[in-house]
Amino acid sequence: MRVVISGASGLIGTALTKSLRADDHEVIALVRRSPQGPFESEWDPAGGVINQDVVQSADAVVNFAGASIGAKRLTSSHKRLVKQSRVDSTDLIARAYAPRTDGVLLSGSAMGFYGARGNEELSERSAPGDTFLSDIVLAWEAAAAPAVEAGVRTVFTRSGLVLAPHGGFAARLLPLVKRGILGGLGGANPWHAWITLHDEVRALRYLIESDHAGPANIIAPSPVRDQDLMDALSAAVGKKAGLVVPAWMLEIAIGPAIDDLLSSQNATPGVLTRLGFTWDHATIEEAATWVMTEAGLAPPSM
Repeated sequence: MRVVISGASGLIGTALTKSLRADDHEVIALVRRSPQGPFESEWDPAGGVINQDVVQSADAVVNFAGASIGAKRLTSSHKRLVKQSRVDSTDLIARAYAPRTDGVLLSGSAMGFYGARGNEELSERSAPGDTFLSDIVLAWEAAAAPAVEAGVRTVFTRSGLVLAPHGGFAARLLPLVKRGILGGLGGANPWHAWITLHDEVRALRYLIESDHAGPANIIAPSPVRDQDLMDALSAAVGKKAGLVVPAWMLEIAIGPAIDDLLSSQNATPGVLTRLGFTWDHATIEEAATWVMTEAGLAPPSM
């Protein structure tokens, strides 16, 4: 199988590329610089430049491109960049891939689609929220219309909080958990729809091989409260959970992406469940043990 991936250098893209190549699949990364070999292809989403032959040669295209929400303060200009970068990249890929009607497009999305919903039970059939992040995701998904309208099977991968041993959320928070000084985020005890990076990659590959089209919540089957998440992570390193860190302090440490992290989303993975996907880390305790062990933070006996 030949797979073209945008955003291949990100947390999920890197892990997915490694997994596919380990099974002898051919992966072509779209890059914004001169290619450094046959497995890279240059593109410029803002300028509308892409190699259509490369894209159309793919059995599957996975699009994770877009400016980082947490990279800078969310000024008006950065908000526009975050949104437009996703719209431009998705529209360009969707148009380039539209003639390949026997292929599949995994179009990047996020649980931010639902906004902050408190205790409301959410599924793929739930309506969108009304937050800044909801607005971004709605536009992001809509930009794939050229592929959808051409008949390309398109999956909107609404990923939740990805628990990984390195990078992303883990890079700044896990050392605090290891030291026993972090016991909660923001104090409101929101619901987290989460998944381990390991299962995220497995779910993406499962969807490529499936017949599903439309949104899919890429999350574990057991959403948890923030306090339960921190308790599980702390227990995995042999610690008791520490203090709840106020939201304003988290914004200093993590940046504007904290708004997404503190949004309460009590969601379930209806599509993955229906398709028969099974999780290697279905509970938060299993996930926490895997994360901390892979990060080298778990006690030796674990």
